Amino acid sequence: MDDAEARSDATLLEFKEDRALTEMMRLRVSSLQRSGQKRQDGERLLLPHEAVYRLDFPTQKLKFSRWYFSLGGYGRVTITGICQLWTPDLTHLMTRQLLEPIGTFWRNADDPEDSPLKWLEADMQEFGERIAELAKVRKVMYFLFAFKDGAEAANLSCSVEFLAD
Repeated sequence: MDDAEARSDATLLEFKEDRALTEMMRLRVSSLQRSGQKRQDGERLLLPHEAVYRLDFPTQKLKFSRWYFSLGGYGRVTITGICQLWTPDLTHLMTRQLLEPIGTFWRNADDPEDSPLKWLEADMQEFGERIAELAKVRKVMYFLFAFKDGAEAANLSCSVEFLAD
C-alpha cells in the first residue's frame, strides 16, 4: 500500500462499484424478506453495509505489485474476492465462492485523520497475488466491499498495481 504515483511500466486498476449488480443483490434480499422465504443453503446474501465492486483486466498476464488505498476519515473496509465467474442473474452468490484471505484496511476513530492506514501486510500481499492468478483466466473479477465503523464508499479510493508477467 502506497500513496506514491504508479510506476510507468505498471498497470493500475481501480476498483469500481457495480451498482447494477449491488442493486440486484439487494433485491434478492428484499424479495426473500417480503415472501418470508429463507436463503438457499450456503447462499451469501448482501448485507446493508456491503457493495459489489469489480476489476476489469485489460490483459491476463499480470504480476501483483502493490496496493493503493486511501480512506477519508476513519473506519474499516473489508474486501472479499469472489472466485467464480459470477452470473447473478442465473446463480446466487454462495459462500464457497468467496476467496481467502480477505483484504482489510482501517483507521481507528482515535487516530489522527492524517495517520497512515493500517492493514495486514502478509494477507494483502497474498490477496493481491491471488487476484493476479485469477486474472490469467478472466477479464473481470468481482469483490464484496464491506464498510464498517464509520467508513463510507464516498471516502474510499482503492486500486491495485500489476506489472506485466
